[in-house]
Amino acid sequence: MDNQKQPERRPGGIKNSSTKIVITSLIAGMLGGGVVIGGNNVYQAWQNNQDNQALNSSSKNAGGVKVQKTTAEENSATNAFNKISGAVVSVINLQRQSTKGNSLDAIFGPDQGSKKGGTLQTASEGSGVVFKEADGVAYIVTNNHVVQGSNALQVILSDGTKLDAKIVGTDPTTDLAVIKVSAAQVKTIAKFGNSDDINVGQTALAIGSPLGTQYATSLTEGIVSAKKRAVAVINEQGQQLGTANVIQTDAAINPGNSGGPLINLAGQVIGINSMKLASDANGTSIEGIGFSIPSNEVVNIINQLIAHGSIERPALGVTLTDLTNIDPNDQKNILKLPSSVQNGVVIINTLSESPAKTAGIKKYDVIVNIDGKDVKTQSDLRDILFSHKVGDTVEFKFYRGSKLMTANVKLTLNTTTLAKESK
Repeated sequence: MDNQKQPERRPGGIKNSSTKIVITSLIAGMLGGGVVIGGNNVYQAWQNNQDNQALNSSSKNAGGVKVQKTTAEENSATNAFNKISGAVVSVINLQRQSTKGNSLDAIFGPDQGSKKGGTLQTASEGSGVVFKEADGVAYIVTNNHVVQGSNALQVILSDGTKLDAKIVGTDPTTDLAVIKVSAAQVKTIAKFGNSDDINVGQTALAIGSPLGTQYATSLTEGIVSAKKRAVAVINEQGQQLGTANVIQTDAAINPGNSGGPLINLAGQVIGINSMKLASDANGTSIEGIGFSIPSNEVVNIINQLIAHGSIERPALGVTLTDLTNIDPNDQKNILKLPSSVQNGVVIINTLSESPAKTAGIKKYDVIVNIDGKDVKTQSDLRDILFSHKVGDTVEFKFYRGSKLMTANVKLTLNTTTLAKESK
């Protein structure tokens, strides 16, 4: 991926100001044009009516073409959409905008009646999907980056109902968040399908609010382009949080789609749309490369967020890279691996007092197997590691030079601190 930019998480972080300006300009242009040609429109409407009457009259006698009743049956995509569309929502991220005070404010401070820190304004919009209802509360899964930095949240249901929402918990590592609203007006609850059962080439549908609420509950269709694609997770500070295993799809995912569901033709959620590639490192535009967090991982994370308010992950305390990223000459001269070793994960560094270092794993060791399962990439390692609990002792097999070695690693806690429930 030398020529590619990192996948960007902008689909949820759209700005509303530019869109509103464009729409306002279009409306103004339409109204202005109506004033200028209004008289002509009255005449044209009368003339069209006369023409239509003449056409209908002649068609009865001259065999004219008629519009007939539609007899086509609804297709599978329509049925899938109808099953779940009521559960798809728009998520509005509200943030306080500072207001410029007057000279007296600098001396006496702002008026007591003014809102502290400025007024709440829409900072960005994204999507989400209702997945659970319990005790009068509806739970919605969305992306962490959709709700990040919010001072308040609003949710707009598919029927246009606007509700205040609160954060239950967020997980930057997987870019998932759970928020909640009153369930009184929620009518549809989404169901999850098994993302392990999907196949490359099968139909995938994305639902969300591209460009914001004016296009809410938009449906796009594509296919599953890859079942498990490893992509780097980068936060807004440019720091890599890890590697995510995601579903790749060519269903159109645009700004505002983030947090919305990727579904199969049964109307089941198979992923949560999170990011896309828009261009490579040279600025060349890219189409049809979007990514969704697999439903199996989504379910695991949201259950923890609801039940415990935190995510507990076992940690190794190392930095890694795939062996395939290492130049073949370096593999031979520096790592000194046997020619038969083609895949694995290379230890770049071990943190002090980390589980890996305590177990004797060192820089330039190449991990090839964990817990009896082959490790070819970082995504393999991550999957196996996260399948274990904190405190488990797991067998690692790795090459140090040409020698295959074994170490037992006791996994320690790596806690993701979550945003606590808003008051």
